[in-house]
Amino acid sequence: MIRSLWVAKTGMDVNQANLDIIANNLANASTTAFKRVKPTFEDLLYQTVRSPGSQTSEQTQAPNGLQFGTGSRISGSTRILTQGTLVRTQNSLDMGISGNGYFQINLPTGVAAYTRDGNFTKDNQGQLVTMQGYVVAPGITIPAEATSISVSQFGQISVTLAGQAQAQQVGALQVVNFVNPAALNRSATTSSLRRRLRVILRKARLARTV
Repeated sequence: MIRSLWVAKTGMDVNQANLDIIANNLANASTTAFKRVKPTFEDLLYQTVRSPGSQTSEQTQAPNGLQFGTGSRISGSTRILTQGTLVRTQNSLDMGISGNGYFQINLPTGVAAYTRDGNFTKDNQGQLVTMQGYVVAPGITIPAEATSISVSQFGQISVTLAGQAQAQQVGALQVVNFVNPAALNRSATTSSLRRRLRVILRKARLARTV
């Protein structure tokens, strides 16, 4: 292949990857706790035709070398972990983290996951869960007879029961910190994975009928 065409192809691939990342950032502009991604790029290997100082004659040397680049590629992506704006809602179970840290979530598989999305609610057993139904660690149950819920700045959850004036603590949220939080891998929710699987299966069926 002509070198210039290959180099141009790598440039198109890099620009396509950059547009994909920008599009995803824009699509999630209103997603709670979403952190935008910044791509990083690097050049590829160079073909050295002549090294600096190589002999051009018996008595002369080339002052400059000659190299041909082979293009560029995306080398990685960095998540920008800046503090977002905390918005007050009318839901007493909506929470946000000011500063570093992640809420710990217990997945049905037994694996722990972590999120900064504090849009929580209660399931049919009164447990504090995410909007996808995952239990928020360490597993906090809100009594059905609770008339009010309050959360301290340290994540301690207290409720006031019917007929009682004194609030009682029912649990405390676990906030986890990481040495390198930018290296955490994002994973889709179960519902989005199911939708993606249905799309793949539908495309596979269509491919078989063609």
